Amino acid sequence: MAKGESCILKMQGITKDYFGTRVLKGIDLELKPGEIHGIVGENGAGKSTLMNILFGMPVIHSTGGYGGAIEVKGNPVSIGSPFDAMKLGIGMVHQEFMLIPGFSITENIKLNRELTKSTLFSKIFGPRLESLDIEAMGNDAKKALKSLDLGIDEWSKVAGLPVGHMQFIEIAREIDKSNIKVLVFDEPTAVLAESEAENLLKAVRKLAGEGVAILFITHRLHEIMAVCDRITVLRDGGMVTCVERTRTSMPELARLMVGRQLDEAVRIHPDTSAKPLALRIRNFSVDMPGETAKKIDLDVHEGEILGIGGLAGQGKIGIANGVMGLYPAKGEVSFFGKPLPLNNPKGAILEGLAFLSEDRRGVGLLLDMSIEMNIVSSAMVIQGKFLKKYGFFTQVDKAGVRRHALETIKNLDIRCKGPDQSVRRLSGGNQQKVCVAKALALDPKFLFVSEPTRGIDVGAKKLVLDTLVDLRDKLGLTIVMTSSELAELRTICDRIAIVNDGKIVGILAPNADDTDFGLMMAGDYDAR
Repeated sequence: MAKGESCILKMQGITKDYFGTRVLKGIDLELKPGEIHGIVGENGAGKSTLMNILFGMPVIHSTGGYGGAIEVKGNPVSIGSPFDAMKLGIGMVHQEFMLIPGFSITENIKLNRELTKSTLFSKIFGPRLESLDIEAMGNDAKKALKSLDLGIDEWSKVAGLPVGHMQFIEIAREIDKSNIKVLVFDEPTAVLAESEAENLLKAVRKLAGEGVAILFITHRLHEIMAVCDRITVLRDGGMVTCVERTRTSMPELARLMVGRQLDEAVRIHPDTSAKPLALRIRNFSVDMPGETAKKIDLDVHEGEILGIGGLAGQGKIGIANGVMGLYPAKGEVSFFGKPLPLNNPKGAILEGLAFLSEDRRGVGLLLDMSIEMNIVSSAMVIQGKFLKKYGFFTQVDKAGVRRHALETIKNLDIRCKGPDQSVRRLSGGNQQKVCVAKALALDPKFLFVSEPTRGIDVGAKKLVLDTLVDLRDKLGLTIVMTSSELAELRTICDRIAIVNDGKIVGILAPNADDTDFGLMMAGDYDAR
């Protein structure tokens, strides 16, 4: 942070009401050029709402606007739209992707900022007949991607890319803007593996070194401690404190965020090697764009929590998606000794498998439906649960749906106004909890969970991980958990399979040496 410089951004007494409920309660925030300012808090604390106000998102103004004042470089401003924010030099990398799948990476990066060049007709009839400068736009996009160490062709289509790549493209789009003064990162590393996240943090430091002021929102407290100059803690819409990073610690931040001490229990990893095989995979390949799996051999024992880790785009995500039939797969898969038909999602669920997808908004949720209907939808359609039959007719068991939803909301601590609230209105972390509840409503014997804590705060993350362990310990559920966070896998998994170049390069114990994990993820394990 550049000491002595005046603030580039001030937000004073910011308040916001949604339908009579106050979600922001007088937030003050100051930001200086070159400062990296962390904002932390549980889901529902108000972080994203505060940033939506700063960026002029339509949801703010369509629900009555906000209270308080905003200054940019000492001048009062009214930010009524994202275009207003961009004119002021404010950019934002959103938690949920804002990309157009059918466009190329370059087209997404340069959207609404396309470069043009003169033509014979434009010289005669004016600039409206200029043509796109394809070469210049491609060069700009390539430069932005290179600054993030993302080795991907700038003209590739966004559709089908791994979510980790999409996150980097979102960031590259903001980096490409020439007048950027303030850049907001809303959970930028949530879908990234640890090495990829470190590359992003390097890019953040570089931007700050060039004088760009950074607002950095993340649930990964070690990232906050690694890059931030100051940290603002929000809880229940109010401001708890703003503290210098050198005067706090991760345990202290966690306590301030949740209002209680988070005690880490020592995990006991049972030996399941003598138990029957729940899942046996042989010569298994999955054609998932950006996450192709090749000739996978893997055994999962009954009652085990098996982790699958690796860098983005290496194939770890493809394994669960292939077994569940969401992408074309071939090979041999047996479930408790019985062949499992491939490319048949309904058949997999009826056999007792369930899947929590990494793409909660695209695959996991019906955003405009209520929480309770999201929770029971798959169980209702596929298993016929939560229905009353009257001869040839069936009717939704509304009372049963409500009872189950209320119990689940309580057990998973889903922060909401009630079971009939639209899922779209929930914070990202609470949407993820609804995905967990939806999978559990199927009463599965085997659960695939992919990035289960993406976008979830530190308190909720512990709750979700504890829930997975309880499902194994109390119900005997077998779990395969795919995650970009190696520390998370090592917390609860009994064994961890590392995927590189579409193949499993090794399986390690959670307490194995860090070097072994690093070499496997980099594909250099055999070269030791």
